[in-house]
Amino acid sequence: MKTETATALLDSLSSGRRLEVFRLLVKRGVHGMVAGDIAAALGMAPSNLSFHLRALAQAGLVTAASEGRFQRYRANLPRMRDLIAYLTEACSADRPQRSVRPRTAVRRDAVALHRARGSRTTKERA
Repeated sequence: MKTETATALLDSLSSGRRLEVFRLLVKRGVHGMVAGDIAAALGMAPSNLSFHLRALAQAGLVTAASEGRFQRYRANLPRMRDLIAYLTEACSADRPQRSVRPRTAVRRDAVALHRARGSRTTKERA
């Protein structure tokens, strides 16, 4: 992802209301929500919601699909993942030993270190 693209995505999320809309759509996942339900859930006027949805759609963070008279909005989850990857890709570039790892990997390493030091686990003591 280019810096200009990341900047545009972050700019579109800089409004608190847009961020609320986007987070709600992320929670709804692939099912998404129709505009009226989004407005009701967030207590927003439809015209205000339309403004924010348009900005999110222009940034590519939200997609819309027609369902009869309604528009169903969904968060563009791959785009969100790309942004997160861009933001975190340099987290450990200069220190590979401090890379971001899943909690389970960190826990396994802690248990292995504990055992290597000669300490017994609670199960081993019993």
